[in-house]
Amino acid sequence: MTQPTFSPVLASGVVRPTMETGTPEFARAPKPGLQRSVTGGRGQGTQAPGEGFALTIAQREVAKLDVEHEHDRHDIAVGVGLVAAKRASLVGRGPQLGDVRVALALFGLDSALKVSHALTRPFAGLAHSYVAQRRFVDAVTNEQLVAPTSP
Repeated sequence: MTQPTFSPVLASGVVRPTMETGTPEFARAPKPGLQRSVTGGRGQGTQAPGEGFALTIAQREVAKLDVEHEHDRHDIAVGVGLVAAKRASLVGRGPQLGDVRVALALFGLDSALKVSHALTRPFAGLAHSYVAQRRFVDAVTNEQLVAPTSP
């Protein structure tokens, strides 16, 4: 029941009007993975949505290779996945099978019948060192990743 207008009301008893609050999302900084142009540089990495999927695809593709030393397989998968994620991030999308195949071709792993120790040397220790991973990915230029590859 409301208070009649003719009876006095204390200031503390007056019902105040409601205030609308803004959506909190507007006050937050945008997520780096969803921005089209992310500031970065050497050693900063590249953001793309779903970068972890590149490692999954790379592991599947590397499993098909006939690697001379089995202990090199994980290092190769990590290196190929990182390069594929970098390629996908250049256009701001998630990694695809084509990105992994371009990364394999870049290192000559797509056409090798048996992957020798000489081909796996650049990947040595990548799975266990973030510094080595950053150095490895930074050594691959954007031009190498967007250049058309022959079938």
